[in-house]
Amino acid sequence: MATSNSLEKHIPFYLFSLLFLSISINSANAVPSRLRIHDLIRKSQFEAKNTSNSSSSSSISKDFETLYYPQTLDHFSYGPESFTTFKQRYAINSKYWGGANSSAPILAFLGAEGPIDYDVGYIGFLNENAPRLKALQVYIEHRYYGKSVPFGSVKKAMKNASIRGYFNTDQAIADYAVVLLHVKKKLSAHNSPIIVVGGSYGGMLAAWFRLKYPHVAIGALASSAPILYFDDITPESGYYSVVTKDFKDTSESCYETIRKSWAEIDRVASEPSGLSILSRKFKTCGKLKTSADLKDYLDTVYCGAAQYNGPSTRPLSHLCNAIDGAPNNTDTLGKLFAGVSAYRGNRSCYNISGNNLSDQLLDGWYWQSCSEMVMPIAHGSDEDSMFPKDHFDLESYTNDCKRLYGVVPRPHWVTTYYGGHDIKLVFHEFASNIIFSNGLRDPYSRGGVLENITESVVAVTTDNGSHCLDLLSSRPSDPQWLVMQRKNEIEIIEGWIAKYRADSSNIIHDSSSNHNSSSSPRQATSFFRHSTMICAMIFVYFIC
Repeated sequence: MATSNSLEKHIPFYLFSLLFLSISINSANAVPSRLRIHDLIRKSQFEAKNTSNSSSSSSISKDFETLYYPQTLDHFSYGPESFTTFKQRYAINSKYWGGANSSAPILAFLGAEGPIDYDVGYIGFLNENAPRLKALQVYIEHRYYGKSVPFGSVKKAMKNASIRGYFNTDQAIADYAVVLLHVKKKLSAHNSPIIVVGGSYGGMLAAWFRLKYPHVAIGALASSAPILYFDDITPESGYYSVVTKDFKDTSESCYETIRKSWAEIDRVASEPSGLSILSRKFKTCGKLKTSADLKDYLDTVYCGAAQYNGPSTRPLSHLCNAIDGAPNNTDTLGKLFAGVSAYRGNRSCYNISGNNLSDQLLDGWYWQSCSEMVMPIAHGSDEDSMFPKDHFDLESYTNDCKRLYGVVPRPHWVTTYYGGHDIKLVFHEFASNIIFSNGLRDPYSRGGVLENITESVVAVTTDNGSHCLDLLSSRPSDPQWLVMQRKNEIEIIEGWIAKYRADSSNIIHDSSSNHNSSSSPRQATSFFRHSTMICAMIFVYFIC
């Protein structure tokens, strides 16, 4: 198990969103290498969670009431299965809420690809700002994750091709709309404005929710949301180009060691008993079957260190310090292992296969990646890349998905349904009240919105920020730029709420004024109609 010096355990596993990394085919049931998925990085965080002493990471706080809503399976058709229901979990914290009578706001966190238990424990933005806003906090679990699974079992749900088809983003955000309207009705909070919040994949959902359900939420905070990493909007190598830059900026020698190591791994693997040598050097829990297994694993380590290189733990710096600080007689592979040990902690062995992950999490995100969440991420062929050259191959990706689920991915559906191309023009015409926050050291920032589009669709960026950092609980050691980022975001949200209240007041006042001033015209109209009727009667009488 990890010791206390593991850097991984300081990063909540649920935040390792969308880190699509290669997984080699080890068996007939293994996940194909072409499906760039983040299961290895998730594995490390499951292990970290199991060794953590923090109760908040495994259970929902006592300040929250856990509830279940009988959610409709299919919101968009009227077939026999459509009206099937399942229990969708959500949690409410009314500790700081100002109440319905004061139209106090609602902060709603939209769950992503994992249970909400960890969201409640690690997301600090809502809980820290609820007292300031006098806000109700609501956390909603994503369908097919956590305890919100049709038939109560993800295996049973995923085996049924028909039921599996209801596992998509448009159904998920419709769920959120239904639950939030239910909460408002239950609490008689009709005039309480809702702000939706999400990070990474959940950040995409938050932005899309605001676009699709503006009558439910008055605004959205979308943290580290790569909504532009679809089709060909963002270069395939965008993610890895940022990882490379992060390493180069941290240590040129560390970057060079890693860049040259891939060929060295292949050279050793080609020798007699080469895979056994690699297994011993990297203390893998099982013998390596291909050199690709090891390279994929190292890929996840480097990307995880860059993506979550927050100011409090600085995993990338620790990793590179270990590589650069290895004894002079240490070979390249020994230096790499020193970096892995610094990042993952000292262990008796390192499980690099990812086979101890929750079936629910793996099956869930594999399915989403094979249906609509097709993000064409690859190393690319940049000459200064720290990674070996490769390209996104949609044909191979499609074949893998057909083998796994019998489906053909829809790589253009996200941009068709939610938009993405010509986003400045499109958002300028119809979008409002969305914050896109990004740390530019986060590799996913390359697929994010990094410029203001209108006065209310804004980008809040930080040069040194990491993935979803602004949503995490604040610390006394937080740098001033992070403090100011969060301050900026909450002030923007306060502005939305103030405008909503002012608009509501004006509309009510105008309606009341129109009602009062319209009485005279109605009386005149009534008199005119009455006089006309009398004249008509007299006319008819004389004619007869």
